Amino acid sequence: MNKTTIVKKVLFVMCFFVLIQTQNIKAQIVIGAPNIGFSQACANASFNNFNVTFVFSPETALSPTNQFNIELSDADGSFSSPTVVFTSNAGSVTTSPATLSFSLPTNTAGESYRLRIKSTAPVATSSGSPTFAAYYKIQDSPFSINNLISTASYCAGGSYLLTIDNPGTGMNDSPLNYPTLTFKWYKETGPTTSVFVADGESLLVNTPGTYFVETNYGTCTSDSFSNRVTVTEATSGSTTSINSSLGNPFCPSGGPTILATTLGNSYQWFLNGEAISGATNQTYETTLSGTYSVSIDLGSCVTSASIDLESEMFISSLNIEDENSMEFGDTLYVVVSTSAENPEFQWYLNDVIIVGANEDSYDATEYGNYKVTISQTTGCIVSDELLFEIIEPIDPFPNVDNIPNLISPNGDGINDTWIIPNQYVSGTNTEVIIMNSYGKVVFNTTDYQNNWPENAIDFKSVNPVYYYVITTQDNKTKKGSITIVK
Repeated sequence: MNKTTIVKKVLFVMCFFVLIQTQNIKAQIVIGAPNIGFSQACANASFNNFNVTFVFSPETALSPTNQFNIELSDADGSFSSPTVVFTSNAGSVTTSPATLSFSLPTNTAGESYRLRIKSTAPVATSSGSPTFAAYYKIQDSPFSINNLISTASYCAGGSYLLTIDNPGTGMNDSPLNYPTLTFKWYKETGPTTSVFVADGESLLVNTPGTYFVETNYGTCTSDSFSNRVTVTEATSGSTTSINSSLGNPFCPSGGPTILATTLGNSYQWFLNGEAISGATNQTYETTLSGTYSVSIDLGSCVTSASIDLESEMFISSLNIEDENSMEFGDTLYVVVSTSAENPEFQWYLNDVIIVGANEDSYDATEYGNYKVTISQTTGCIVSDELLFEIIEPIDPFPNVDNIPNLISPNGDGINDTWIIPNQYVSGTNTEVIIMNSYGKVVFNTTDYQNNWPENAIDFKSVNPVYYYVITTQDNKTKKGSITIVK
């Protein structure tokens, strides 16, 4: 082989090597540390989108197949096992700076996460971003502890256990349904301040105070917190309180309100001082207003609680009596007075709607049983009804032919009193004397109103018998007996 040939081969190898090196240099890029623009990433089901911006150079070094990945460190900021939270489409990012969006995994929870950017063609990795707090709030709504009670008590020297309800009452979304969550308990120190007490799903309290628990989302604000419970130390004879689920006053149209008191070993509820039969649970349902109290056995002491429960019912009344007499052809003007807001009215006769009777007054012209319903249409939607009756006037001196010897004063409106002929009643100056079976005068008048007996008759084993003597103004006499039956 001559020298010329050798030299040509050497030059070819050198040129090939230089070309390869040039291609390698061209295929390298540098990616700057990502700019996150936030100090914390707080995500939930309705919001989980965050932006990151980065620069890279040179733009010409990118392969058409290149993809950029956003990698999320672990909660301590380590990239030893990163999570890819976003991957761009091949060749979609070609200019610098670039902005990409990512979402947090649902198990994200920590204060020291970092992000970094990686490219695939050519392969390059940025340095990590500054640390930031990141949480995915998988449960982000209020929840209950101890069945939403507001107060609790323990005997002196004892303790009280506060626990997160699972599932709890109503629409309560218990955070215990999400095993990855942790919790922090707090004690209030002021109207808007509190101090951390302990971690965990429950808290054993032996110091009086107001306590609550929050789902641990670190520095991210959240609506995942419990009701407040004021815990007191009790001794025998001390008092605590009762909570009404519908508030106080409460709206009866929302159904019964649930009265709840502190947890104890046994209970007895009272209404207006009278024990309520069978009311021996921690809660009591009612739709009635009144003063409710409960005796609570806490084990080594007994305490009590009370509440003056009021409903948001309105007050209504009529301008007439419950029973009214009216001459045939007359009219009774009836007016409703009510404290209801925006009231609506409906009148009835013998349980049949009176068409067109929708005002707060009504001219009644017929005998029968009337009813008016009053409905409050603003605020608490409730209704009430008032009843009254119109009857024919009762003649106290009906024209009877004979003096009866039997009456039945049982309140049924029939033969309740001793009705005698008009020639012996009021205005005739006739003396009427009634004696018992022993001859003792029990009634004596010269102005008889057909109203004996005025008082209840004491029935024993037999129907009592009375005797009467009627003496007219011209000294004519009638005598006889009166048997009383039930």
